[in-house]
Amino acid sequence: MENQYGICRVAVAPLRASASDKAEIVSQLLFGEHVEIIQKEERWWLIQNGYDGYEGWMDFRQLAPITQQEFIEMQDCKFLSPLNFDNTLTATDGSLYHLSPASNLPYLADGYCYAGKEKFKLNFIPHDSSKANFKAEVESTAKFFQNIPYLWGGRNLFGLDCSGFVQAVFKMLNIKLNRDASQQAEQGELVGFLAECKPGDVAFFDNAEGKITHVGIMLGPNEIIHSSAKVKIDPIDDQGIFNRELGVYSHKLRIIKRFVE
Repeated sequence: MENQYGICRVAVAPLRASASDKAEIVSQLLFGEHVEIIQKEERWWLIQNGYDGYEGWMDFRQLAPITQQEFIEMQDCKFLSPLNFDNTLTATDGSLYHLSPASNLPYLADGYCYAGKEKFKLNFIPHDSSKANFKAEVESTAKFFQNIPYLWGGRNLFGLDCSGFVQAVFKMLNIKLNRDASQQAEQGELVGFLAECKPGDVAFFDNAEGKITHVGIMLGPNEIIHSSAKVKIDPIDDQGIFNRELGVYSHKLRIIKRFVE
């Protein structure tokens, strides 16, 4: 039977809105993320990310084949590349792969991980997300990404969109979030008032049509860290986020959710 599952074998792979190099990048895959293949059009394959269910078109050469059983087993991958700017893997040909934090390290054993049948040597100490302490680590984890530039569809060290930033922080802390802000807003438990916010609560913001279009992580009742131009810390009140550079409220607060009591 033709293989219908794959694993990302490059550090970052763009997911596009359609089968073209010119198409909008809607998201990205990170190394080690597993996918289900939905449709094939020559070198372009429509895939669904096994981690967050997000779909997009990608060049099939950035995937290695895996079995259905391996796809299922990878749902519980807890070993990730850590909060570090020098996470390298050495391939069997001696070349290096530079990984962003929160990349998966499938079948990690004896200092090696695998992408399909390809073997990679770790040159760093892996992060075990199952041992993370959310309350103690959420602020420092979020601040690690500070000043990384905003990039639509971005999920890596050289560009993060707002929901990609929040998803990456929570993945490091062993909490699985959906990909888009509007999808993330459907998760978690509602926090009634801004004054009741705790570090790690997630705030969502809507546009003039009432659609949720932005998200950030609360550092306390009066501060939020979010990706807007870059990952940065801004003041927030009941109206929303106040942008000091523009001198206006840039994002209108809609709801706040809590994921850890």
